[in-house]
Amino acid sequence: AGTLYTYPENWRAFKAQIAAQYSGARLKVASAPPAFTFGQTNRSPAFLGNFPLGKVPAFEADDGFCLFESNAIAYYLSNDVLRGSSPQASAQVLQWVSFADAEIIPPASTWVFPTLGIMQYNKQATEQAKEEVKRALAVLNQHLNTRTFLVGERVTLADISVVCSLLWLFKQVLEPAFRQPFPNMNRWFITCINQPQFKAVLGDVKLCDKMAQFDAKKFAEMQPKRDGAPKKEKASKEGGKQQEKKEKKEKKEEKKAPEPEEDMDETEAALASEPKTKDPFAHLPKSTFVLDEFKRKYSNEDTLTVALPHFWEHFDREGFSIWYGEYRFPEELTQTFMSCNLITGMFQRLDKLRKHAFASVILFGTNNDSSISGIWVFRGQDLAFTLSEDWQVDYESYSWRKLDVDSDECKTMVKEYFAWEGDFKHVGKAFNQGKIFK
Repeated sequence: AGTLYTYPENWRAFKAQIAAQYSGARLKVASAPPAFTFGQTNRSPAFLGNFPLGKVPAFEADDGFCLFESNAIAYYLSNDVLRGSSPQASAQVLQWVSFADAEIIPPASTWVFPTLGIMQYNKQATEQAKEEVKRALAVLNQHLNTRTFLVGERVTLADISVVCSLLWLFKQVLEPAFRQPFPNMNRWFITCINQPQFKAVLGDVKLCDKMAQFDAKKFAEMQPKRDGAPKKEKASKEGGKQQEKKEKKEKKEEKKAPEPEEDMDETEAALASEPKTKDPFAHLPKSTFVLDEFKRKYSNEDTLTVALPHFWEHFDREGFSIWYGEYRFPEELTQTFMSCNLITGMFQRLDKLRKHAFASVILFGTNNDSSISGIWVFRGQDLAFTLSEDWQVDYESYSWRKLDVDSDECKTMVKEYFAWEGDFKHVGKAFNQGKIFK
């Protein structure tokens, strides 16, 4: 028994609420004044004493035991059936919970947030997110081809977590034509949301009829505005310039991220606002090598006869560097589709590095006997991941070696990794599939 602090319609809190419905846990939900006021209660000294991040959902048991992070809360409120009835089943439950966090939530946020007016629309990022969502749905669809639920024959925390991560996609953007290729996944989702325990928390979930689009007017309305801004008064030319500079400075100082919407927690809202940060490469002199031009050659023309010759003809040895990266824990790689998801997840988290980097990363081998390695081209002479904290999530899982651009080793590896063909003598395993970061 205990209290769950959250704001209304928080999909992360739904996981704990649905788990409690199945397990019979006595859960009190505090999501409205006076019990809980988002932005106030969670910033109070008393709340921060129990939950130092100030994030919700947050759970406090009647005996004083406290938990933050939605997956931990949902796990605590689950019974043994939800957690997995065997060590193998428990591991599979954890697998799908992690899958939801790593493979669904990031692209879903990129795609859905602009339709809610809380994030600026970026066509390239949105199109990429759609492809990532398709891949995740395809994995679910294939897995559910002969299964009613994700793990075993009954609902588990795996189903609860993945359904909740898909909610906004189904409500906002997964129109019938988009979800049509995934019948098994659709059947499973509808089955889950119509279970009494799900309906008690979610109510009736209306599936999207038409894909929601970015609304520039709605986005503009949600941005912070200055009230009562004084009108410019007539002044001398010099005085007018000084006044204009002053107003610009004031506007810059007052600019801040919009208040979180009810469906967002503070962390999500901060990510959604995408504040502009200093370009880690701004200090570098202009390079003669136009990376985007090479990327176009690589995407649209033959790799060996056009793209590679162009690369070496125009490559700027002073302005760019070439690195070899190899995944350090091949013994942890099991199913190849999961190994590929590691690469995809890393690429997605490095989205803002695309302007200054190119990479070809390859999965070698087969299930339970595979390895991951790749060739990366970075602006500058440093390992780019170290230049920004936002890029450091995955890179420590790889060993990195800067290549001598003029060496035969470098030229051979660039050719093999860019073309996805060759001996790959340093690997010792057959090519399985590759992914390009561009």
